[in-house]
Amino acid sequence: MPCIRVQTSCAMSETAKTNIKSALGEAIAVIPGKSENWLMVVLEDNATIYFKGNDSEASAYVNVGVYGSPNERAFNALTGEICKILHDELGIAANRIYVQYSTTEHWGWNGQNF
Repeated sequence: MPCIRVQTSCAMSETAKTNIKSALGEAIAVIPGKSENWLMVVLEDNATIYFKGNDSEASAYVNVGVYGSPNERAFNALTGEICKILHDELGIAANRIYVQYSTTEHWGWNGQNF
């Protein structure tokens, strides 16, 4: 039950959105037990993002929500993958990307909780 929400300050073409969605679908597998089969991806572009007091360069905020316990090694690997994906597709420098992880034991789907 992972969900990855990506907010960027730049525009994303439909091709970029598709490529990012597909790449995140592959990357999520670095977290044991997670796959694209249960992944929800939310892409929001053209957000106003101030980083270090300015919005002069492209930036991104990414939230990765995961059902289950934290996995520091996997999260570190996923952060690397997310930064690479956003750089390759949108030209956003890794030092302009924040990635936040949220883990929970309570996740609802299909009218009930796991």
